[in-house]
Amino acid sequence: MVDTKRLLIGAVAFSASLVLVSEVFAQTEVIEKRQKVMKQQSADVKAIKAAVESKDFATVETKAKDLVETSSKIPGVFPKGSTKGKTKATAAIWEKRDEFEAAAKNLNKAAGELAAAAKSKDEAAVGTKVKAVSDACGSCHKAFRADKYSE
Repeated sequence: MVDTKRLLIGAVAFSASLVLVSEVFAQTEVIEKRQKVMKQQSADVKAIKAAVESKDFATVETKAKDLVETSSKIPGVFPKGSTKGKTKATAAIWEKRDEFEAAAKNLNKAAGELAAAAKSKDEAAVGTKVKAVSDACGSCHKAFRADKYSE
């Protein structure tokens, strides 16, 4: 005869492990989505720097507009509690949420200004705005990104 108590304990343990596994997978999915956004931004910045060197203002404008789009997603890809897994996100993102969101808006603004400068083909303004985009990325990473992955 089956021991009902053992069966019940086993069912509860199994259910708890399913909840834990689903949480880990959800965390992984969130982190992968956020890393995809950040990798896209990195690729766009590299493309912008190459395009500036060749005075390809159309590419600078396009990639800057891409940065405007991805930078608007930044707060959403860092939901509260998404700290478990392979990530460089620091707790400061959630502890200083207003500052983090302001940093994302700063990048968004700088990228928009870069797109406008590129559209006007103003080489000096483009150079200034590229620096502003780079500074926006760097200041956010300095404040909210660890040097090494967690785990």
